[in-house]
Amino acid sequence: MVATPGPARTPLTYREAGVDIDAGNEAVTRIKRMVASTRRPEQLSDIGGFAGMMGLPSGLREPVLVSCTDGVGTKLLVAIALDRHDTVGIDLVAMNVNDLLVTGAAPMFVLDYIACAKVVPAQIEAVVSGIVEGCRQSKAALLGGETAELPGMYAPGHYDLAAFAVGVVERSLTLGPARVRAGDVAIALPSSGLHSNGYSLARRALLDPERAGLGWGDPLPFDPSITVGEAMIRPTRIYADAFTAMRAVDGAPLHAAAHITGGGLLENPPRAYADDLALRLDLSGVPLPAVMRAIAAQGVDEEEMLRTFNCGVGMLLYVDPAGVAAIQAALGDVGEASVVVGEVVPREADAAAVQIRGFAP
Repeated sequence: MVATPGPARTPLTYREAGVDIDAGNEAVTRIKRMVASTRRPEQLSDIGGFAGMMGLPSGLREPVLVSCTDGVGTKLLVAIALDRHDTVGIDLVAMNVNDLLVTGAAPMFVLDYIACAKVVPAQIEAVVSGIVEGCRQSKAALLGGETAELPGMYAPGHYDLAAFAVGVVERSLTLGPARVRAGDVAIALPSSGLHSNGYSLARRALLDPERAGLGWGDPLPFDPSITVGEAMIRPTRIYADAFTAMRAVDGAPLHAAAHITGGGLLENPPRAYADDLALRLDLSGVPLPAVMRAIAAQGVDEEEMLRTFNCGVGMLLYVDPAGVAAIQAALGDVGEASVVVGEVVPREADAAAVQIRGFAP
């Protein structure tokens, strides 16, 4: 049976189906100049091609490439609710770059992926401005990316972010569990707040009418100088300058590091030392951010806080005891605060991998 044409219809276009190529092109035009500001000397291409090209830094005898991928998670719902999109890009870069740093790698480049219900050029420009700022803080190039308009996949006004980062390290200078030994000193670098983890619990505790029932513009409990929205949108810290400073310390006393992300202070620290070691951690010298105190006050117990949030510690360093003073001096030179918080010890039978005291939410 041969199909017969129906009545004359208005021509069907991609735009009518929900995808606006012109809007996508406008978004690219808006971001080109920002992206160019992140260019590195090793970079061989600019955005607009099918793939980005990057050479390796000179002077490395046995370079090792390090790669990772991550997103921002439900913190994006905060950005959407506040209609503020210029900081979540920093979070996106931070969640990737901080994972690179703990291997000893120096970040080289980032690729981003933005998926949305509808391309709004001004919104995409705002998101990318944050990604660019994160790359600047990291000394990484924004080498390329993709913006996908997916009508029907996302709710109107919603979008998701992912990124992929690559760094490089001299093989002999890699950090990690093989270098950590009993007696190493644990040093904490402070977080700026929630960073990009635990937002499903944070939103439930602070915004749910059956819990704190707060609004975005309400003063934050325990710190009324800022609003709930300001506390929850605050971007993740990037520790690139701190690691650059520590790499220059003679004797390489930094043995390993743990980025405190999902899993908090219970699951992340052991990722940086062997199973026969444990960490005795004293948090009495680490202030708990006000936003986390407000969350804890809604009935979140200590163990749940410790395994969900960073609890004020954005990065944990494992340092040779003879090099602690030099590491802290190097950190101070770049304006990075640091607090000695514990020690790596032999792990006794049936003992926890992380043994915490001094935590007072």
